[in-house]
Amino acid sequence: MITGFTLPMAAERLIPQRAPMRLVDTLVSVNDGCAVAESVLPRTTLMADGEGKIDEVAFMELIAQSYAAFKGYLDRMDGRPPGEGFLVGVRHLEIIGKAYAGDRLLTSIRTVAAFGGFAVVEGVVTRGGETLASGTLKLWLVDPDADGDDR
Repeated sequence: MITGFTLPMAAERLIPQRAPMRLVDTLVSVNDGCAVAESVLPRTTLMADGEGKIDEVAFMELIAQSYAAFKGYLDRMDGRPPGEGFLVGVRHLEIIGKAYAGDRLLTSIRTVAAFGGFAVVEGVVTRGGETLASGTLKLWLVDPDADGDDR
């Protein structure tokens, strides 16, 4: 295990997404399969309309990137570079509120299950204690040791 990785930590050290596609700014906390990430989307984000309203698809991406930051942090703590993953399914995504550029959004994630290179993650996006969205995602975690040869 590597030391020197203290939280909060910039997400750019933990996930492969780069601006303008990186929506998560900071991994705030990690605790027993759960994590909290912070995001403040700028007015110039591709995820906002002309009035600054954040597109609803951003909520799903915030959950996915928050999990990626959590997993990247665990990888770094184990002395590995952050791994890659792909969103492969969404269940029960409920959009309850609206977000706007400049809002401070907190995304809380909880790992529900992990099996055979897949993870099931529940996430909730909030602003000032108000729930804006929640849902369950299925993610495929790339095995860096797999050679992809099925022969």
